[in-house]
Amino acid sequence: MDSTKIASREEKHLFYVRYLSKMKGKGRSPLQVNAKDSVTGLIGGFLTIFALVYLTNMTSSTWLMAPFGASCVLAFGVWNAPLSQPRNIIGGHFVSTFVGLATYHLFGDEPWAIGLAVGLAIAVMMLTKTTHPPAGADPLVVMLGAYSWSYLITPVLIGSIVIVFFALIINNLRNNREYPTFWI
Repeated sequence: MDSTKIASREEKHLFYVRYLSKMKGKGRSPLQVNAKDSVTGLIGGFLTIFALVYLTNMTSSTWLMAPFGASCVLAFGVWNAPLSQPRNIIGGHFVSTFVGLATYHLFGDEPWAIGLAVGLAIAVMMLTKTTHPPAGADPLVVMLGAYSWSYLITPVLIGSIVIVFFALIINNLRNNREYPTFWI
């Protein structure tokens, strides 16, 4: 057998070993249990989602969408993380929903268009520094629900502002929290 083929096989083997070894992780979770933080998450998530459901029931508008539950996890659970700040919550949902609506109205809800919308939403959020992981689901919501452009305002824009409002009030009731860490 040719020595270049053997070397090539060995290089491929080493590549795969190194590649797969990256997936084993290192150590344990750095997350810590804090009862006060858990209670803050409970109260913040409850009051925020309750308010959005209440507004939906009391008006003719939809104020709630599923990704808002995940936004509450970030706003109250990891309130000081960069992706939990008002710019990211409001901007991320707005940008991602806009991309989803534009893709839907241009290309429909074909499987490739749905995938494209999510990928584009991620890219645009990153380029605009508005990355917010729950907003990655917004194109799925608008495309699978066949929503109109009004969905961008209600529930997306107004609902995300409500989340930030409650995050400002509830997080800052705690002595050891200052929310937000940045606006712009």
